[in-house]
Amino acid sequence: MVEGLVIAVVAIVCVCGIYAMSAARVVKQYERGVVFRLGRLREGIRKPGFTLIVPFVDRLHKINMQIVTMPVPAQDGITRDNVTVRVDAVIYFKVVDAADALIRVEDYRFAVSQMAQTSLRSIIGKSDLDDLLSNREKLNQGLELMIDSPSVGWGVQIDRVEIKDVSLPETMKRSMARQAEADRERRARVINADAELQASKKLAEAAQQMAGQPAALQLRLLQTVVAVAAEKNSTLVLPFPVELLRFLERATPAEKEQAVRAVSDAVKRTPMPQAMEGKKEFKDEKEDQKELERKEERTHASVGPGDMGGDRRAGR
Repeated sequence: MVEGLVIAVVAIVCVCGIYAMSAARVVKQYERGVVFRLGRLREGIRKPGFTLIVPFVDRLHKINMQIVTMPVPAQDGITRDNVTVRVDAVIYFKVVDAADALIRVEDYRFAVSQMAQTSLRSIIGKSDLDDLLSNREKLNQGLELMIDSPSVGWGVQIDRVEIKDVSLPETMKRSMARQAEADRERRARVINADAELQASKKLAEAAQQMAGQPAALQLRLLQTVVAVAAEKNSTLVLPFPVELLRFLERATPAEKEQAVRAVSDAVKRTPMPQAMEGKKEFKDEKEDQKELERKEERTHASVGPGDMGGDRRAGR
């Protein structure tokens, strides 16, 4: 009798242990538990920690509540200005209602992925190329709204959507490079034109100053002559005023002769740089030497063969 009672107690303890082991469940901190009893949803979401279910009657489904990072495959599309591009993105979302994520949609991850791809194609077709390249913040917000609207009923919240890369055809890249180069060249020409305008204003002011002081113009002319002679060239350039030519056209022959004589005197009085004077002296020495050689040749040519023979006989 006692042995039978002991066996019964041990059997009851074993059954209770097996029942407890099969009924015990542990829900992690980043998870929530959804319980189905005989196929029907039980009210209440199981919190993180230790929980019990009815074995063989209840079924516990765990839903991850962490933020999911999902890359969106690259999508080919045509922008509003008829440019073919290839765009990829990344989406960040999380589950806010575990029951809706399990009941309202078969696979919420696949559903969000497909919605992101279709929304990305739609946003490409509604945008210009310049917006895709420079105004991505606005496009990211529009893409987030397009994905978040249907996903609210799935118990999913879209946290952020980012466009990662925009791939352009090689011809479009070359065209954009040429456009940027042309824009830089335009800015350079504008800067040069502005510099020329400022320089012309300064030259006009300098001309007004020199018009009141004729000696200043003469000094500037001498400085120009010295600067030209410093380059070690044998040609001296003297600027000739155009006003003088106009004067000569209207002047009489006597006035023309007087003006030419005055210009010749002014050129003679113009100081010649030392380098030019040295070159002139060297040229004069070479001309003198050539003149002596020509005189000796003429002297030898004037003496005939007969004179040479007579000299020989006289010597004998």
